[in-house]
Amino acid sequence: MTLPQIRERADRLRALPLESVLQVWGAQRDRDDPRKWHTSQGILSVTGAKFMNWNRGIGGGGAIDLTIHLTCLGFPKALQWLGEHFPVPVTGPPARPLPQSNFRQPIPDPGKLGRVRHYLLTQRALPHHLVDPLIQTGSLYADPRANAVFLLRNPQNVAVGAELRGTTARPWRGMAPGSRKDHGWFAVPTVPGSAILLCESAIDALSCSALHPRHLCISTAGARPNPRWLTAFIDQGLRIYCGFDADPTGDAMALAMISIYPTVKRLRPSRKDWNDVLRSRQ
Repeated sequence: MTLPQIRERADRLRALPLESVLQVWGAQRDRDDPRKWHTSQGILSVTGAKFMNWNRGIGGGGAIDLTIHLTCLGFPKALQWLGEHFPVPVTGPPARPLPQSNFRQPIPDPGKLGRVRHYLLTQRALPHHLVDPLIQTGSLYADPRANAVFLLRNPQNVAVGAELRGTTARPWRGMAPGSRKDHGWFAVPTVPGSAILLCESAIDALSCSALHPRHLCISTAGARPNPRWLTAFIDQGLRIYCGFDADPTGDAMALAMISIYPTVKRLRPSRKDWNDVLRSRQ
């Protein structure tokens, strides 16, 4: 790749909406202040292209600075990470894959499982016939902080990551350290031969499965347009729908996915996300 191409690529990636980067990373928007985001690095405030981490007293501007701050990577690796999650047309050889840290699976805490199950069944209105089998197989459990842990598994059924969802008064979501989102996914088992419906989170995948029981509902662990494992499903000729959230980020990432994989169709929730749709019907 030539120097002008590198500069052009960097300029395009730097201009990405910070909210999109935060959502792909797995950050959680504050319910009371939409400009604030809860991340593994602390609470960030976003104003246009600027961000500020009030916990650490660090700020910056643009999607590249934000990625460096979130991932603790250097400039070249941050560009690579953005390029993998927000593909842009460039020429030249493919980028080398980022080094991956070992996945550290959260320790189960059976004493917190009752709280997690109550949260999912009552506050999230998920049906017990979907939740309980996942608990029995170990794909869903509670950690010592009463987080709901949704395991990501690879095609060999090996856990390669985990989505975490807080069940206490303070809303929180994130990923377990070392999670490898491009090596596996969280899915709600269903009948063979169904269409595949891609959702932004495990809770949305469960909600979508309750609403569309004949679909195989899979979480992409964030609004990501090009998870590496998706090509295996595309190559099988399966019907695939992108069910990302009905918001600017979800719509943008769905369009990006469809531009990469034209056979994918959009299935937009009638409310903000699939869990909102499910709860509205209770």
